[in-house]
Amino acid sequence: MTDHAPAPATDSAAPAQPTRCGFVALVGAPNAGKSTLLNRMVGAKLSIVSPKAQTTRFRTLGIAMCDNAQIIFVDLPGIFKPRRKLDRAMVSTAWGGMEDADVTLFVVDAKRGLRDDVREIAERLAQSGREVWLVLNKTDLVPREQLLPLTRELSDILKIEKVFMVSAASGEGVEDLMDRLAQTLPEGPYLYPEDELTDLPDRLLAAELVREQVFLQTHEEIPYQATVETESYKERPDGSVRIEVTIYVSRAGHKAILIGDKGSRIREIGMRARKQLESILGCPCHLFLNVKERAGWDEESARLRALGLDPA
Repeated sequence: MTDHAPAPATDSAAPAQPTRCGFVALVGAPNAGKSTLLNRMVGAKLSIVSPKAQTTRFRTLGIAMCDNAQIIFVDLPGIFKPRRKLDRAMVSTAWGGMEDADVTLFVVDAKRGLRDDVREIAERLAQSGREVWLVLNKTDLVPREQLLPLTRELSDILKIEKVFMVSAASGEGVEDLMDRLAQTLPEGPYLYPEDELTDLPDRLLAAELVREQVFLQTHEEIPYQATVETESYKERPDGSVRIEVTIYVSRAGHKAILIGDKGSRIREIGMRARKQLESILGCPCHLFLNVKERAGWDEESARLRALGLDPA
């Protein structure tokens, strides 16, 4: 019987990868699909999605984990020509929110192409001197041969570091974008718990989900002439929450339309928003809606601050 010397001890544990963490700003024209892209990358509904433009009014922060990186997305209001005080505050928030980002994603609706509003944003991004990644969205709706000329046109206006072709609706190309962001962000500790999805307070989330239903269930100018605020948010001993929300509108006629025949529309808005809230919060919700007429709310500094906007 032959004695075998014990094998030398080896350290089989691989060295730990350094963690990465950073901010990624989503910039683009209204209805480019930024909110849909944010929800897709984070894996949860954080931002209003609507066929109507200019649904996002303030900075929405979404947090995603990808490999050893924590990616903090900042979904900003679409950039457009402002008319009201509300509009000016939204556009100011959009440009200001880009300042501290490690990476700026310029999200462009590939189907609409290089329209005037997209060109103006591209020109301002070029002046900023920031590193910009171009994200052509809705590419599943466009023939592939149209995408390269659009990319060239935009590259002639500003320096583009990387180009991604995605469909936020289907998820095509999004995983590749996430992987590249995870590799690019600076090394550093995570800024939020790994299971956290947003810094959006629950009371603000409740107001936004109600506002989304206003967008989806009303037409014409009503969604743009309404704002939503959570007046009360109380956790109950049985684990449920009681939420009181007020919808402010500019005209008496809008109030009547929102309430509907014998309260039918406001009940539908409340029911759909409540189901979304229960899914996100993971608890029963008792949601109570009130509609008030308040002419000129979109010029009031207090109302704009309630939306998380700087009215200055």
